[in-house]
This record gives sequence, structure tokens and C-alpha cells, in this order.
Amino acid sequence: MPEQTRQDATSPWHQGELAMQRSVGVVERMDGPGRNFVRKAMPEQHRAFFPMLPFLVLGAVDANGDVWATLRAGRPGFMSSPDPEALDVDLPRDPADPADDGMEDGDAIAMLGIQLETRRRNRLNGVIRRTDAEAFRVRVGQSFGNCPQYIQPRSSVFVRDPDRPTAVAPLHSRQLDHRMRGMIEGADTFFVASYVDRDNGERQVDVSHRGGHAGFVHLSADGVLTIPDFSGNRFFNTLGNFLVNPKAGLVFIDFETGDMLQLTGTVEVLLDSPDITAFQNAERLWRFSPEKIVLRPDALPLRWSKESADLLRRSRG
Repeated sequence: MPEQTRQDATSPWHQGELAMQRSVGVVERMDGPGRNFVRKAMPEQHRAFFPMLPFLVLGAVDANGDVWATLRAGRPGFMSSPDPEALDVDLPRDPADPADDGMEDGDAIAMLGIQLETRRRNRLNGVIRRTDAEAFRVRVGQSFGNCPQYIQPRSSVFVRDPDRPTAVAPLHSRQLDHRMRGMIEGADTFFVASYVDRDNGERQVDVSHRGGHAGFVHLSADGVLTIPDFSGNRFFNTLGNFLVNPKAGLVFIDFETGDMLQLTGTVEVLLDSPDITAFQNAERLWRFSPEKIVLRPDALPLRWSKESADLLRRSRG
């Protein structure tokens, strides 16, 4: 239909996101929020939010086209916004991080600022402008906020200088070992990166949060992860990307040790399957088959506590 074609051409949503919205009958309802809330510049609230954070979640695509999710930490203030269309990030290169290969000048990148103790989160994607190995600037492509749903509150403390990397070497694997399986099966939180190459030639990377009760991710004996998708904001950034480009990068955190498990692989989206009923409150599922796995012990200089976060939230009323 001509009108539908015009809508798609001017919409902030790409074809995969529109297809997901169409599958639940919300294309028209989501058109207005998309134009109003998905911005090409950061509002003042976001510009003030990012500098407060002690860590950042990133999504990047390496030279092989594999997408990775990662976390990088720094003392609050390691991010700043010189203007609404830019975010400066003071982080040195980290060759131990597989996502670092996708952080060259001109690369597309995704960023999620999340404050676990208050359950606030804001997202941004854009393009890296880099002049040296110690910092980079991101020119904003899209900026938008998210609700606090499914975020498990935690407070964090630094246990070492974030500028001092761990001395523990990463472990590269093609299969999940006992330690890796335990991190996945016990998780109540992980982050997922995805990307599409749009019709205009621009690459758009996204990184987002996934949360639930501990054990909400099912891990089969052959290493395939099944993840429930719960009711959300109907943007469908992640699942929409999967429909166009079935690649994903996942990162799981051991919040007590700072260990980080990074996986990249392929995805299958299940919109209609009898398996959906096995997951309480799930509206659909997606399955992830890891192809490359990196376990990075003590990668993060932060440690998190759920108990202290609960006390902090109660003290704030």
C-alpha cells in the first residue's frame, strides 16, 4: 500500500521493528511515540545522567561482522556531553575485550547507561569519532529512554582503580564449560547487542538490558540459550534487529567477582511456539546459539550488592 510505504520510509523504525510491531497490531500506535521519543540528540536529562555513572554497557561489531556486548567502568565523570549531539567517553583501548575491535574511528556503536540501584536507563547509538587510544566521541544517531521494568536493583563499589586492568588472562572457547553454564543459569540480568545495516547504508547497533528472576534463561545440554521476551515498550529494537540480521552478542556478569562472560552467535525468533507456555508471562521466545565465547575473570573493577541496593531504595522512599 502506498500510504504504508510512505510511513515506513519516514518512520524512525526499520523494517524489522515494524514487522515485530505489526505482529502484535501496534504499528499505528507506535508511530507517534517513535517520532517523539527516539531523538537525534540527547535531552538535558540524559546529558546529566551519563556523567554520573561508574560503568557503561556497549555494543560493537568487529571486523568479521560479529556483534559483541561489553561493560566498561570508570570513575563517575568519565563520560561527558559537550553538546546534545555528542557524548565523550574517556576509556582506553582494551585488547582483552573482543568488542574493542569494533571501536575504531567511524565504527557504529551502541551505548546503554544504566543505574541499577535506581533502575534508571537511557540508550544511545551513533558513530565513533576517535583521535587517540585513550578516548572517543560518539555522534548521536538515536537517543531514547527506557522504563525500569525487569531491572534487578544493585549498588556497586570499586575494588580497584578502573584504569588498572586485571592481570588475569581471558579464556577463549567454542563451548560452554561448567563455570560458564553456572553464570548463565544463575543469571537474573544480562545485556544483548544486535545490529542492522539500513537501506541508506548506515549501520545501526543497539544494546539493551534483559532481566527476570534468577534462572529465567534456559540453557540446553547442547549449549543453546532460550530467552523469554516479556511485555515491554513495543519498540522491539532487539527483536526487530534479529528479524533483519539474526546475530547477537550477549554478556553475563558475576556481580560478586567481576567476571564477565561474552558470547557472540546466531538467533532464532519464535513468535508462535508451544514452548512459549513453559515460560511464565513470556509473549515470545528467542534462541541463541553461541559461536565464540570469551570468559574474562575479574574483568570489572566493580562489585555489586543487591542487599545494599534494596536498603538504598527504601531510604530514598
